[in-house]
Amino acid sequence: MKILIQNSTVIPLTEDSRVRENCHILIENDKFIGIGTTNELADQNLNLDHWKPDRTIQANDLLAIPGFVNAHTHAAMSLFRSFADDMPLLEWLEKKIWPAEARLTSEDVYWGTLLAIIEMLKSGTTCFADMYFFMPEVAKAVEESGIRASLARGLIGIAPEGEKSLDEGCQFAVDWRGKGNGRISVMLGPHAPYTCTPNYLEKVIRRAKELNLGLHIHLAETRNEVIEIQSKYGTTPVSLMNQIGLFDSPVLAAHCVHLSEEEMQILARSKVGIAHNPESNMKLASGIAPIQDLLSRNAIVALGTDGPASNNNLDLIQEMRSASLLQKVASGNPTALSAYTSLEMATVKGAAALGLDSEIGRITPGAKADLVLLDTRKPHWQPLHRPISTLVFSSLAADVSTVIVDGKILLEKGRVLTVDENEVFNQVRKRADRLVSDL
Repeated sequence: MKILIQNSTVIPLTEDSRVRENCHILIENDKFIGIGTTNELADQNLNLDHWKPDRTIQANDLLAIPGFVNAHTHAAMSLFRSFADDMPLLEWLEKKIWPAEARLTSEDVYWGTLLAIIEMLKSGTTCFADMYFFMPEVAKAVEESGIRASLARGLIGIAPEGEKSLDEGCQFAVDWRGKGNGRISVMLGPHAPYTCTPNYLEKVIRRAKELNLGLHIHLAETRNEVIEIQSKYGTTPVSLMNQIGLFDSPVLAAHCVHLSEEEMQILARSKVGIAHNPESNMKLASGIAPIQDLLSRNAIVALGTDGPASNNNLDLIQEMRSASLLQKVASGNPTALSAYTSLEMATVKGAAALGLDSEIGRITPGAKADLVLLDTRKPHWQPLHRPISTLVFSSLAADVSTVIVDGKILLEKGRVLTVDENEVFNQVRKRADRLVSDL
């Protein structure tokens, strides 16, 4: 299929950070093949008089950006949204979330994931990294909906079925890697250093290397985690992971809130993808991650929402704003984490954290055609002095008009085309009541 997006304002997130105006974007099959004015395209041997699209989108008042990459989620936890608020992390997990999760069926996870995908598409997310269980059902929801995802079966090493879970995670990776026309990538998902012993993690690392997989892990999320690891192993979480060789594989590390100078250097040197989850960290009072310090060391820092039970939404526009404002107030520096840097974290840096930066995160010829159009004909966009700042500090999820993933239109005029929203809502309501009753 050929799609022509005409006369849009474009933030391409390429090495040239300029905002491009009056641009046409040409999509053929699953890739961008051209971007520019009519004359610029003609110079690339793309004459619009001869290139006949199957679909033309007039985008005079629309802003085009690469699709957002949510670098850390537990999507099916949408079933637990607002069920257990205003609690410390461990109490939240042990008294509410883990007992509710023990009741989950594979079908629950399928419908909960579809609910999350609807929410993500409607707020401009085209790719997400998910760690959970019943992952074949998550992959099924991804495949059917048309979104892109990096999926990892969550592994609790201290659980009685830790070894079985590892086998399941590896089999899931073998079965689903590259499915959905390549939209599904896979990792192994050891939960965290406090739920996976070094011995167990070494097994996970070995299996990951055998299968050429990356690892998705929670790391240095709370002070209690740091204290526990220090007490057990005489070192910090990041240093422990470095000692056992975790960072010899590609790693996506969620949170990374409590870090020493040495640990920041390790993460940057090892090219660990760091998924910063500012709203979840604020809500659970986990702390403020040292994002400015990490960026100054050229660390790869992306943005995630965490699960909908601890955020409580999957809105990366809101997350960009929170990330930037939080760094400004934490540092006392109003120039900290600029709008453009925050947008990079939500797009191209998110792609890099997932190991997908050769494919997504930019609007450029040859890249996968993952794109979002936002409607700027709204009062909070006017006057449009600086599109990037307005996007990060003023825009809303409701401004998302069109979402394209892999060259296919998944959302048009705010309506998801690939999922029956009413069926999902009905399924979720009846399942959620069963999962949380009496807890």
